[in-house]
Amino acid sequence: MTVDVDRIAELLRAPGAAGIAERLEQAVREGSLAAGQQLPPIRTLAGLVGVDANTVAAAYRAARERGLVETAGRAGTRVRARPPVASRGSLGLGALPPGVVDLTQGGPDPALLPPLELPARGTVSEGYPHGRSSRLLTALEQVARRRLDAVGVPADHLVAASGALDGIERVLLAHLRPGDRLAVEDPGWANVLDLAGALGLVAEPLECDDDGPVPGSLAAALATGARGVVVTARAHNPTGAAVSAERAGELRTLLAGRPGTLVVEDDHGADLTALPLATLAGATEHWAHLRSASKAYGPDLRCAVMAADETTAARVEGRFRLGQGWVSLLLQGATAAAWERHADAAHAAGRVYDERREALRSALRERGVASHGRTGLNVWVPVRDEATALAGTLAGGYAVAPGARYRQRSAPAVRITTACLPVERAPDVAAALASALEGSGAYGV
Repeated sequence: MTVDVDRIAELLRAPGAAGIAERLEQAVREGSLAAGQQLPPIRTLAGLVGVDANTVAAAYRAARERGLVETAGRAGTRVRARPPVASRGSLGLGALPPGVVDLTQGGPDPALLPPLELPARGTVSEGYPHGRSSRLLTALEQVARRRLDAVGVPADHLVAASGALDGIERVLLAHLRPGDRLAVEDPGWANVLDLAGALGLVAEPLECDDDGPVPGSLAAALATGARGVVVTARAHNPTGAAVSAERAGELRTLLAGRPGTLVVEDDHGADLTALPLATLAGATEHWAHLRSASKAYGPDLRCAVMAADETTAARVEGRFRLGQGWVSLLLQGATAAAWERHADAAHAAGRVYDERREALRSALRERGVASHGRTGLNVWVPVRDEATALAGTLAGGYAVAPGARYRQRSAPAVRITTACLPVERAPDVAAALASALEGSGAYGV
């Protein structure tokens, strides 16, 4: 995205750092500065606005701490893809041309979701819950404990959260402070990258392969002072990686040498993959394992159960009491019912997702295109140039997601959601992408 320095200087013109940062936020909110917009270099903007370079540097720093912008060395400073402020501008791909099939969303197939069963009024409290035991619905606590015990996750201390990302945020706030380094999978879930920026944390790239985080990369992140790490156990978004038992052993050995590291494990894909869980829960003094319901049972089921060490659970629950208070007991009841009555349906849906994902990967292999996707709802395809791959695939009738949303230092790629892609359409998608890559020599490695 080009830099119109004169226009941006006019948007940000203010006498001091606080004023420039405030004008920057206003411009993002109003859509005058779009997601990904490159900002002028510090000295260039200082000269145009009429302030010294230190003032602009302080303004950029304040905006970065607010999660509005990100800085990547020589690449300069740009507006984050999803800054934590409501905007009238479009932060997405925009409206797709008529007839184009959208493979960008990353969500489950609505046709494969089991029925959502809310508990009847009167079967859960209709007043304000009081006391620890009432904050996690008994029915949910019981089924969650059985499920977690069965896969080796310590379940002595359980807390409800409003989905996986809410739980991750609460755990990070319980232990980390702005400026702390957080090891984040690269490529990884874009929401976690955005969250780290919004919390003022420094995202330390954690290289991943099909078996999860690479041990050498974790060792490097810990050596640079990372105080926490976020890991996806299975159905990794965007690559489909799943932490293997051997890899988990290597990572646990590394973490044992850094017992003060906070470990946050997201297992949102638990019911959508047959691969066994290789957990990192309990590898350090402070940890949390999150089991959410939205991917397997419905995106609107904003409920997750967090197993954690006693200190982490107490901090998260204590902070809950000062704010939201509790997770809706109706949603907790619906989650308990889903886990009790519809787990088989979720597992069956997982097998369908496996078939759809593998159909696309097989079709890509036949055309000489490498891809990743052991588990989950997406296929990750390395490319040399994302823009070329996106444009060519769109011309072929399919929209795929740019990998830039999920990457820090890792190589370019595109993400293709296969959750709603019929097996018989996979060859068409593979042909469209292969044609785009072949025409430009833009194959990945």
